[in-house]
Amino acid sequence: MEDNKSRCGWSLKDQLYKDYHDNEWGIPLHDDTRLFEMLNLEGAQAGLSWYTVLTKRENYRKAFDNWDAQKIARYTDKKVEKLLQDPGIIRNKLKVAATISNAKAFLAVQKEFGSFDKYIWQFVDHKPVIHHFKTLSEVPPKSPISDAMSKDLLKRGFKFVGSTICYAYMQATGMVNDHLTTCFKRSKK
Repeated sequence: MEDNKSRCGWSLKDQLYKDYHDNEWGIPLHDDTRLFEMLNLEGAQAGLSWYTVLTKRENYRKAFDNWDAQKIARYTDKKVEKLLQDPGIIRNKLKVAATISNAKAFLAVQKEFGSFDKYIWQFVDHKPVIHHFKTLSEVPPKSPISDAMSKDLLKRGFKFVGSTICYAYMQATGMVNDHLTTCFKRSKK
């Protein structure tokens, strides 16, 4: 069966990308565990392609206890060494350490706000920002909102959360809808 759907140009590489584009990217996400996962995966992507991270996503879930922040916050040096030997993830010491720091900061945010969802969505007034870009070149790498998010996350102890990473995170979790106006996903909320 031929797929003639008009998609955002970045998603045409293969079926993995198409599935991610069609079923996740730009769809509002409110589950704390998934929000935590995406924040760490976006950070893991720093300096690499999103495709590299996406192909390792299931390995990340296994390696990081299905993104259970309670468990990750208690990781020992021994566990870190094991992770750094795992070929299924990006074996960068700073990124692995950041995930542990992020788990601790995430738990503190949950305690303060009741949920990470409530905290993170406040940056967009708890509703998606919908853009109307016609071409990929119009999509910005960051925004004043991602600048503010990055600054606040860093202040709270999160790592690998620069403004560009935060903007990609906002796109991935549906906080901003950057599906191009020609994309079939524009007809859906």
